[in-house]
Amino acid sequence: MDQDPPNSPPVNFNELPDDSPHVRAAIAALRCRAVEENLEVRQSDLSDARLIQFLRCRDFDSNLAWKVFKNYHKWKKEYPEITGNLHPPSVLSLLQTRYVGLLKERDPCGSRVVFYRIAQWDPKIFTAYDLFRVSIMVSELVIREPDTQRNGVKTIFDLQGWKFAHAFQITPAVIRKIAFVLTDGFPVKVRGIHLIREPLIFYHVFNLIKHFLSEKVKARIHLHGNNFTHGLQKHFPVSLLPEEYNGEAGPFEEFSKNLIDLLMESTDYLQSISLPA
Repeated sequence: MDQDPPNSPPVNFNELPDDSPHVRAAIAALRCRAVEENLEVRQSDLSDARLIQFLRCRDFDSNLAWKVFKNYHKWKKEYPEITGNLHPPSVLSLLQTRYVGLLKERDPCGSRVVFYRIAQWDPKIFTAYDLFRVSIMVSELVIREPDTQRNGVKTIFDLQGWKFAHAFQITPAVIRKIAFVLTDGFPVKVRGIHLIREPLIFYHVFNLIKHFLSEKVKARIHLHGNNFTHGLQKHFPVSLLPEEYNGEAGPFEEFSKNLIDLLMESTDYLQSISLPA
C-alpha cells in the first residue's frame, strides 16, 4: 500500500526573496484586490516594491495586509497636515537640533532603532505635526529596507525635558492620529517602544494615548524611568547605544547627522509619495 507523502513544512514567506513565485503571487493578489476595490491610489503604490511592504508587515496574511493598505491610504488622504509636505528641507531646522537619530546598527533581533530626544523639541518653534512628519519620513525610508520589513522597528524616547508646553500640543486629535498610524495604519512592525526619563507630568498624555492603542502595541511599551541603564541594556547591547546613554557606539550627534544626510538625499523620493498640501 502506498504511503501518503509527508506533509511539506509551511512556507515562511518572510524568508523568501522578492522574486520567489510565492511572494510574487501574493503581491499580484494584493494588487488585484486594490484594483477590484477601485482604491484611488497612484500607480507607484501598486508596484511590487510598495506592496511587499504591506505583506511583510503582517507576515503575508493577505487580509491583515489589505487592512493596513486601506488604512494607510485612508489617513494619507485625511491627514494632509502630515502627508502633504514630506519635504526634509522644510524641517531641517528641527533635525539640526539633534532631536532624532537612527542607530547605526540593528539590534540583535534585526530591528531598526530610532531614537528621539524630547528636550530638543522647542514647542514655541515646532508643532506636534512637525514632529509627526519627521517620524513619517524616517519610517517611509526605513521600510524600504527588506530587513526592516521583516524585523520591524523599535523606538527609544528620551522624555527628559517634557513640559506642559509639550503636553498642550498633544491634543486628542493628535493622539488619535498617532494611535491610528501605530496600530494598523502604516506598513511596519512595531517591535518595541521604550521610554526613558519620563517625568510625572507625561503620564496624563501617556494614559490618553494608551486608550487608543491595540493590546499588542501596549504590550510592547517599556517604561525605564530615570535609572534606565540596566533596563535599556536588557533590550539593546551596549555596543549599539550612544555614549550619552552609557553606550559604546559613539556620540548621538553622529546618529543624528547620518539621518539628516539620509533624509536630505531622499528628498525626491519623499516628495514623490507626498500628497499635495
